[in-house]
Amino acid sequence: MTDTDLIPVFDGHNDTLLRLYQSKETDVEKLFIEGTPGGHIDLPRAKKGGFAGGMFAIFPPPVEKSKRSAVPPAPSDNEPLPPELPQADAITSTIGMASILFRLERAGAVSVCRSADDVRDAMAKGSIAAVFHIEGVEAIDPELAMLDVLHAAGLRSLGIVWSRSNAFGHGVPFRFPSSPDTGPGLTDAGKALVKACNTLKIMIDLSHLNEKGFRDVADLSDAPLVATHSNVHAICGHSRNLTDWQLGAIRESGGMVGLNFATGFLREDGRMNSDTSLDIMVRHIDSLLQALGEDGVGLGSDFDGAMIPAVIGDVAGLPK
Repeated sequence: MTDTDLIPVFDGHNDTLLRLYQSKETDVEKLFIEGTPGGHIDLPRAKKGGFAGGMFAIFPPPVEKSKRSAVPPAPSDNEPLPPELPQADAITSTIGMASILFRLERAGAVSVCRSADDVRDAMAKGSIAAVFHIEGVEAIDPELAMLDVLHAAGLRSLGIVWSRSNAFGHGVPFRFPSSPDTGPGLTDAGKALVKACNTLKIMIDLSHLNEKGFRDVADLSDAPLVATHSNVHAICGHSRNLTDWQLGAIRESGGMVGLNFATGFLREDGRMNSDTSLDIMVRHIDSLLQALGEDGVGLGSDFDGAMIPAVIGDVAGLPK
């Protein structure tokens, strides 16, 4: 799948399924395989950039913004949390994006991976290793019946919240400067969800979760703590980034963090500005390495879901 001189990259987060879902095209397989005029990820560019796989997020978009990009508002807007998403709407979009993921697999574009061995096998064969991930679990009922259904379909990772509240917990707003300590912790249903995920071996993604919810997961979970697409709060004081305490908890659990390429979560001024150098990304990586060690740091690009530095451009720019 990748050129032999490229280091294969397994990326912690992308919103490509949402982009394909919102395109309203009937032949999304062709779009992905032959290449798309916009966005960040398709098969030709993935090969060019050494993209070997990643967490393919299913993000149920807000109803009132269903035809807009999932790119967060500019930090200067300091928008409040969007309203909770009705379960029926979340089910519709979640199933729609899951369908696209499996259609891509049938077309030979990706391999949906249900275990670490599956990921290794897909990468060895040169197939994009796609892990079924949900970002915001509004499609799951508090009784967790839908969790069993989604797990059987291949769900192996979930973020309890996007940046809004739901029946399980509370996300952080897109706010700069701001602490991630922005609301209450997990609900009783959220705590039950953590335990169920541990039982089913579903990874819990802490990105977007507020600080009290993070503490609840840290107290309840017996798995390593993971934030797939977050940065260092001490460098960029955005609510979406991780404080020193959070990084310490992740380190103690043997977990990891994926560097988010979103410029608003990288820059010291919190601005969404594509004219952002790689130097600030290196600063975040150096800080993460100091906090977590080499095994605790990865990439969580947020391709197709964020404004990224123009010098990278898209997935083909990963070697930079």
